[in-house]
Amino acid sequence: MTKNMIRKKKLKTKNPNAQRGKRPPNKKPQKKFRGRIKHKPESKEETKKARPLPETVVGIVTKERFGWSLKLTDRRDKTDYLIRGPAKAKEMAGTLVAAKLLKSTKKGREEVEITHDLGKPDDPRNISLIAIHGNDVPYLFPKEVIEEAENLKKENKWDSRLRGNDSEGTKSKTKPVTPAKAGAPFNVSTKNQTDLRDIPFVTIDGPDSQDFDDAVFAEKDGKGWHVMIAIADVAHYVRAGGALDREAYLRGNSTYFPDRVVPMLPETLSNDLCSLRPNEDRACMAVHIWLNAAGEMKRWKFVRGVMKSKARLTYEQVQAAKDGDPDETTKPLIKDVIEPLYGAYACLTKARLKRGTLELDLPERKVEIAKNGTVKSISVRERLDSHRLIEELMIAANVAAAAQLEGKSGTCLYRVHDKPTEMKLDGLRDFLDTIGISLVPARQLHPRLLTQILENVAGSDHAQIVNEVVLRAQTKATYTPDNIGHFGLALAKYAHFTSPIRRYADLIVHRGLIRACKLGDDGLTDHDSEKLEEIGEHISATE
Repeated sequence: MTKNMIRKKKLKTKNPNAQRGKRPPNKKPQKKFRGRIKHKPESKEETKKARPLPETVVGIVTKERFGWSLKLTDRRDKTDYLIRGPAKAKEMAGTLVAAKLLKSTKKGREEVEITHDLGKPDDPRNISLIAIHGNDVPYLFPKEVIEEAENLKKENKWDSRLRGNDSEGTKSKTKPVTPAKAGAPFNVSTKNQTDLRDIPFVTIDGPDSQDFDDAVFAEKDGKGWHVMIAIADVAHYVRAGGALDREAYLRGNSTYFPDRVVPMLPETLSNDLCSLRPNEDRACMAVHIWLNAAGEMKRWKFVRGVMKSKARLTYEQVQAAKDGDPDETTKPLIKDVIEPLYGAYACLTKARLKRGTLELDLPERKVEIAKNGTVKSISVRERLDSHRLIEELMIAANVAAAAQLEGKSGTCLYRVHDKPTEMKLDGLRDFLDTIGISLVPARQLHPRLLTQILENVAGSDHAQIVNEVVLRAQTKATYTPDNIGHFGLALAKYAHFTSPIRRYADLIVHRGLIRACKLGDDGLTDHDSEKLEEIGEHISATE
């Protein structure tokens, strides 16, 4: 018997399929890797919420041995993308581009088609563009959206006819007013509009803000306070099912970068028609809130109408005026506008402290961009009482909106924040043990207990890391028609009502209030009412 015959016999004995390239039984041949590795969901829940792969990729046009390729800026993606159209690729060699993923493949490689020239790869202004294209953030408005917005601007004239009632069906003390004629093509009702132009509302925002979607007013009411929060009436312009509405839903919210903003609505609306600019008539949704001496809401009332802001103020201006250093704009407003606002804020703070909210101490950073797009400086944004004042008033308005919808219609798109999961709490507990801090069992956890821990470490070497670990232990806030409360704010019910210019959730809540309070025929439709869960999932994902 020769050596070759012996070798063949051994192979046959050990594994009859091993010879001649045959694979062993019950084993599939390994497929050659031809692109992106896709994550396999572990459950139906994960399958439902899995983020779809992006339609656009961003990279640098490079020459490879197999042809023109796109070297992605996202280093996690190791796919070799072949560029369709060699002539165009050669012309753009070394350029940063956005490209569309194509369904077909060539030579076992995924193909892309160049859609946008983003310029030089080392241009710092391209950092936000990479994020925009890499995450499929819609940043160009379709033609029909721009046209619809421009038509609204052309037709926007306030009618002088006065009629209508407030949301409770009683005659208002202020004169009712018919809405803008711009609503006519969109079938906006002329009923239930209230003239609020004599109320000395002011807007308080950052110095760089362009879209002013909330204005505030406060006055003493016995031992308590009467506050009013007026919000831009975006629902008056953005009709359900229209081009503007479809695009706003797609985006879900405005997206902010240090050097630019990708708005939810075109600037014609966000910076003009819906922006509560000073000394200009503006459509609004407003809520009256009456507080008792302890800062608790006794009652509230929603109205819809027209307002006129008396001044556009910044947080710094308002705080300086309160501290005794007013300027020409704030000096005449101190007694009747600014001081009452701080009085109402102090009252609301009592209620906040009593219910025990989670108070994280994580200073916001301000990024200053130079003209050439480079980062000029990064500084800690000063946290003023004027910031907290606006926050407390907005929270009060959001609570009132949720309570109104829950009571009137039983249908609301809530902003919910669940308790930390057992797994996250175990991780937090293990970390706190290392610095000698104990955490109560999960069933006893309340946000005030976390705040107490943060207060105890304030000023110590551990303060920043403890704040960050507590933040990481929190669940993500989401939108849903199923209310579970808001853990962080220690509130039983909460919705987003105060920023419809930049959040689609707020627009849905506005429409819900219009329908529930009978403030027009442009309220929440039956179709959207039935799809609130789907809407909530979508805008939670875009957020």
